[in-house]
Amino acid sequence: MDRETRLFAENYFRSARGPLPGRVCPPPARVDWIEKPESFSYADFFKGYLLPNVPCVFSSTFTEGWGSRRRWVTADGKPDFDHLLRNYGDVVVPVANCELQEYNSNPKEHMPLRDYIGYWREHIQGGYASPRGCLYLKDWHLCRKKWLLFPPGQEEALRDRHGSLPYDVTSPTLLDRRLHPKQEHCSPPLEVIQEAGEMIFVPSGWHHQVYNLEDTISINHNWINGCNLANMWHFLQQELRLVQQEIVQWKDTMPDWHHHCQVIMKSCTGINFEEFYHFLKVIAERRLLILAKSMDPVESKGSEVVELGPQQAAFDIGRIAEVLASVVVHPDFQRVDTSACSPRPEELLQQLEEAVATIATSL
Repeated sequence: MDRETRLFAENYFRSARGPLPGRVCPPPARVDWIEKPESFSYADFFKGYLLPNVPCVFSSTFTEGWGSRRRWVTADGKPDFDHLLRNYGDVVVPVANCELQEYNSNPKEHMPLRDYIGYWREHIQGGYASPRGCLYLKDWHLCRKKWLLFPPGQEEALRDRHGSLPYDVTSPTLLDRRLHPKQEHCSPPLEVIQEAGEMIFVPSGWHHQVYNLEDTISINHNWINGCNLANMWHFLQQELRLVQQEIVQWKDTMPDWHHHCQVIMKSCTGINFEEFYHFLKVIAERRLLILAKSMDPVESKGSEVVELGPQQAAFDIGRIAEVLASVVVHPDFQRVDTSACSPRPEELLQQLEEAVATIATSL
């Protein structure tokens, strides 16, 4: 990130033109297709898509050098089962049964990849049918993809009268006003066909559903960044409120009720308020180190730490400081025992605010 991009981003958030957590966002008219890597910079991506939180598709030119495109598929573009078996056959993978439903997800089992590939071959030979049902290998999406994308906030109109999201956004049951009283307020989703070799950027908070159209293999990666950090904090607050609503009848009789809410929240989302603070702390300390080294001519020479760049570090520090300022005053976070944390949340916030002041005058 360069200085101009950082200042652009800081002004974007300062002027509140960005997508605020919890706000219903209208869908864009279309999803942009990015063709040439040489004419598209990180700054272009940051300003045009990451910052405003809108999707885009990258052409297959961006992934031409990926080893997976050469080694994981055959010359005609089909999965190379023999290569996968030789290199990953003994790897144990999670597999979901798409024909069974447990609440809003599918039951999972674990098996060696070679067993799953055996099933996959039988499934193809059987005309894409199997008495074992449709088994889905988690994180190895076996298809050319069709995406249905709903902007942040639109998913609220998809919820049923109990507050649950639909298992299938195309199900005829969504037309039942008794079950889905808000569905008429939901805009049609953006539809994207992701071709072989292409990449798609799915923005933070966009509800989506994916269809597997052909046999293929895809790679997915989720990440938190300065642009969507506030969205994550907003999501965690929502999740805690849902847990608290579920067990509110035991609030006056259950010892350490608030602690149990955090425990249940972690089991559902994989993280609670205490761990969110530790996440912020680790990232903040790394960004502060990058900033310090970049401002010291001796330390910055030959340092690998500064590869991220001081401007990116400065932007992230500002976003972390803003989110942490909200965290430390949250009543439920104040109930969390942070006595063993070093530094304490208030101390870290002070360090970040001092760094923000330094950035404003010297970077």
